[in-house]
Amino acid sequence: MTHLPELHGHHLWLREMRATDLGPFERIHTHRLLTRFLGMDRMDARQAQDAFAQCLAQPYAHPRRKHTMAVCVPGEDTMVGTMGLLVEEYGRNAMLTSLVLLPGAPLSGQGHEAGRLLMAYGFARLGLHRIWAGHRADHPRMRDVMLAAGLHPEATLRQLFHTQGTWHDVTTYSTVAPEWIPQASTAERLILDGEISTARETLNTTGFPGS
Repeated sequence: MTHLPELHGHHLWLREMRATDLGPFERIHTHRLLTRFLGMDRMDARQAQDAFAQCLAQPYAHPRRKHTMAVCVPGEDTMVGTMGLLVEEYGRNAMLTSLVLLPGAPLSGQGHEAGRLLMAYGFARLGLHRIWAGHRADHPRMRDVMLAAGLHPEATLRQLFHTQGTWHDVTTYSTVAPEWIPQASTAERLILDGEISTARETLNTTGFPGS
């Protein structure tokens, strides 16, 4: 079994999903607007429940390649979004996936930090060399999110996936460990250095919110 530790940042933290997260997970994946730019169509309740069961099973896969995490607000344990990392079967590569935040979550403008926490873990604990991500070319906000995560524009993949009855182009971004690690934040550096257990305490003493 491979469970990821809690990953604490300045504005949010990530943890493994639990059975009690079904409600917010189902809300995300059955929501017309929240699924608009995802690489899959909106699910019905049964499909969302099946997908959630697959997320709960991820730590039991060997080797584990999918890491779908719950996004939480510092000092709280309620899931307010998702963030994922998919380790590819070749090389030392992985893709960031599934960044979605529920409406009303007090994390406006901070979604990129969820990706950065997983990138730090991937480069350190998983020994990754390259991490990439993509978004629908017509998504109005994701370029800024990608750049804030420390990713660099790479290519446009034509008609990569089909949702809502239409084929969509996807713009991709990437970074490699030697380029990304030097610009890591304090919280990310703790993860890179293997000091995850002390990250939360350190952030609290520097004035960032936490419990």
